[in-house]
Amino acid sequence: MNKPVLSVIGKTSLELGSGPETNFGNWRLRRDESGVAWAIVDCKDTGTNTLSETVLTDLSQLLEAVEADLPKALVVRSAKPGGFIAGADVSEFRGASDEDAIAERLRAGHGVIDRLEALKCPTIAVVHGFALGGGFELALACDYRIAIDGAWFGFPEVRLGLHPGLGGTFRLSELIDPTEAMTLMLTGKSAHTKKAKKLGIADEITQERHLRAAVAAFARKDGKQHNGRGFKAAVLDLGPARNMAAGRMRSQTEEKAPREHYPAPHALIGIWESHGGDRSAMQQAEIRSFAHLITTDTAQNLIRVFFLREKLKKNGDGKSGVTSVHIVGAGTMGAEIAAWCAIKGFRVTISDIELEPLGKAVEEAARTARKEHLSDIEIRDVLDRLMPDPRSYGLGEADLIIEAAPEKPDLKRELLTSIDERAREDAVIATNTSSLELGGLASVLKNPGRFAGLHFFNPVSKLELVEVVSHPQASAETLALLNAFTGEIDRLPTPVRTYPGFLVNRILTPYLLEAALMVDEDIEPAAIDQAAERFGMPMGPLEVADRVGLDICLDVADSLRDKLEKPIAEIPGWMRKRVEKGELGEKSGQGIYAWKDGEPQKSKANDEMSSVNQDRLILSMLNAAVECLREGVVGDPDTLDAAMIFATGFAPFRGGPIHYARQRGPDEIVVTLEELARRHGPRFAPDEGWKDIGKE
Repeated sequence: MNKPVLSVIGKTSLELGSGPETNFGNWRLRRDESGVAWAIVDCKDTGTNTLSETVLTDLSQLLEAVEADLPKALVVRSAKPGGFIAGADVSEFRGASDEDAIAERLRAGHGVIDRLEALKCPTIAVVHGFALGGGFELALACDYRIAIDGAWFGFPEVRLGLHPGLGGTFRLSELIDPTEAMTLMLTGKSAHTKKAKKLGIADEITQERHLRAAVAAFARKDGKQHNGRGFKAAVLDLGPARNMAAGRMRSQTEEKAPREHYPAPHALIGIWESHGGDRSAMQQAEIRSFAHLITTDTAQNLIRVFFLREKLKKNGDGKSGVTSVHIVGAGTMGAEIAAWCAIKGFRVTISDIELEPLGKAVEEAARTARKEHLSDIEIRDVLDRLMPDPRSYGLGEADLIIEAAPEKPDLKRELLTSIDERAREDAVIATNTSSLELGGLASVLKNPGRFAGLHFFNPVSKLELVEVVSHPQASAETLALLNAFTGEIDRLPTPVRTYPGFLVNRILTPYLLEAALMVDEDIEPAAIDQAAERFGMPMGPLEVADRVGLDICLDVADSLRDKLEKPIAEIPGWMRKRVEKGELGEKSGQGIYAWKDGEPQKSKANDEMSSVNQDRLILSMLNAAVECLREGVVGDPDTLDAAMIFATGFAPFRGGPIHYARQRGPDEIVVTLEELARRHGPRFAPDEGWKDIGKE
């Protein structure tokens, strides 16, 4: 099968030096004929290098051998085809509670990195693929960094409630413009090849075939030469200028990551503001801060989220055998699914009854590919793999057909009947419906066993979650193929069973409707959104509704009302009227909010939203989540938590809806729900499944 484009970066034959080899556990040392030593990291029993305590200990032993017989230069690189080093071994942080013990381990790690930096010969990090977190910090300790074209560098620690902990805070801000360094660390964003060179992170960009010559050139250099940081950096080494810059960073960070919920970026700003320009003081402050942060609820919950993601990824283990995909419907979702599959290396045909959407689908694929940092040649290859197919010739050849037509049951049944007649007998047929019950759709197929749901979330390129929806007649082979395929396109397969709204929409809809009812009560929309954002949601429910489309929200809500046994909130009349007038949200420029340049134009929220109103929003979600667990819509609480985090952005620092409910206390939540039911109606009646939520 064609390999996904982004995963083959660096998967050519790697230059790893030559000559006799000495083994140091997770490292190997070779010396070539020119006198250059090659330190090769190759972590055992894994496809990805991480910088665990053991790996650092092994590196220390290797450095001892290098110090005893100094080479002309030392090259550090990875034997793994996927990339350099992905960062620290996160499993070593799980459950951390002893700050002093963590600080001691960090000091030992710093000692190894400092030792690499202090070598009396040129040191060269060769990076292909990723250099992240601790891997980036190790590369920064080298004198020079050679980036193989396609490499990227980043500090994602902020996503774990942390900041760099092995010298990154001071080494990066010493190497490049400190404000650029802080931006990378505060946002967790990556610097891809060209940007890394422009910033001064990478000293050279080359191809694998030219690596030997590039190494030889740097091996001839004397001393520790770094790119000039410029006048701005020198000014920021002075306290007053740094204080002003830190103040701006702090206010901007507070808007996106409030200190109350995300202390790490604020701690990082404080370290730089207090100690920038003083390496020793910054190093000690970094160690103390990291050791404290790792023990906080925020970090431990975000580490939990990291492992929830790994759990979902394992659902995609195995091979799908799919090489060609046909998409039926070139609307927003169909076009995005087609683009993503083509980017990930699959041959894709896409059909629609209109020609215009097919042209837009190709344009969308090019835009998405560029956002994914593909080169011009790679974008050309993506477009070569994506074929507009107005007559559906590709349908009969495809291994997998994905129906992505509008949410109209009769239309979908008609399309599925046509697909069933034209598809190969061994092809799998999937629907991207977001809420329609699958049993009724499956009934039109001759072989319902080859049919299931593959529910993507918009935008496909940003939201990783995909619900793989089963129904009683779906075969195990069909579901296994869809899970594996989802993994192959670098999404997170989440097995759920057919149910009104499936999992995510069933939980999210009461939250959106409750917000809509509050508007009916003359509560300011911006204040409603602010209440949810204060809880930790990335955006409020009314902004979400506008972004999704009020028409789609209305369709899902109507579908749920007709099929759920339990009551949900009434759909307010103003929502239907707006949809009838074409005021659908962002896509029409007007919905609950007016939209300009992709942003809602909100009035300043009044600050009087009570915790009771916040509970109306959040507990409506939690009550639906408990229902989904009780009904067996999803297999376990961890999968539910992961689904809500990766599909909706449910406050990640809280660890997911069920985890939050357990930390807050199920008994207290039930009492609050009963009070809300007395005030607002039976939709808040606690689900009977709450009695089991306190049990791990």
